[in-house]
Amino acid sequence: ALIRVDFNVPLNENFEVTDATRIVSAKPTIIKILEDGGSCILMSHLGRPKGFQDEFSLKHIVSKVEDILGVGVKFVADCVGADVEAAAASLEPGEILLLENLRFHGEEKAGHEGFAEKLSKLGDI
Repeated sequence: ALIRVDFNVPLNENFEVTDATRIVSAKPTIIKILEDGGSCILMSHLGRPKGFQDEFSLKHIVSKVEDILGVGVKFVADCVGADVEAAAASLEPGEILLLENLRFHGEEKAGHEGFAEKLSKLGDI
């Protein structure tokens, strides 16, 4: 399942999540999919980056997501492209893949149709 989650969570100066409410809120949906034999590709944004900015990378929240869900989370350093497609294709039932911050691509905020189509195809892999 391809799921747009709201993991736009506050981070402190050490890139630690200071309020995990939004991650906790997504847990029932994600766990239901996993328990039913599916896998999850999670996509979100974090902050308001201007292009790639490491401080807005979702890599900083992977361990917190794992702690809350109780499941390992794979991470890919982009949200579109060949590496993402390969990571999505290799997911096994019960696994989770977190994509990099959607807002690193200006097309996401602009609502670019081609960008949305690339993302939606991940759910078909």
